[in-house]
Amino acid sequence: MTDKTGFEWDPEKDRENQKKHSVSFPFAQNASVLDIGEKGRKYMKKKIKYTYEPMNHVRVVKDFLPPPEKLVLKEDTVKVTISLSKSSVEYFKKLAGDHGTQYQRVIRRLLDEYVIKFQ
Repeated sequence: MTDKTGFEWDPEKDRENQKKHSVSFPFAQNASVLDIGEKGRKYMKKKIKYTYEPMNHVRVVKDFLPPPEKLVLKEDTVKVTISLSKSSVEYFKKLAGDHGTQYQRVIRRLLDEYVIKFQ
């Protein structure tokens, strides 16, 4: 079964879903489109077909990432107040924005590198 949005549904799976959840695939699909809005709809061009195909070799991957508190490196820092030129701050803000970080971190990293080089 193909609906007006181009999604394909396995009719047997749809009937089972209606018995189990009292919701049809087209209804659920329309609810999802309402959630993501028109902008999301244009990215949903691939047709989805639900089947009972075997999954063959399924492997559960153990969570190998460290906990968040171990991902964030604690730095020994001291707060200071410093006045910089407007153009310097604008430069660091743009550079930080290009790399998805905070401009204060960029300034701190630059100063740290300077100290390492000339220490």
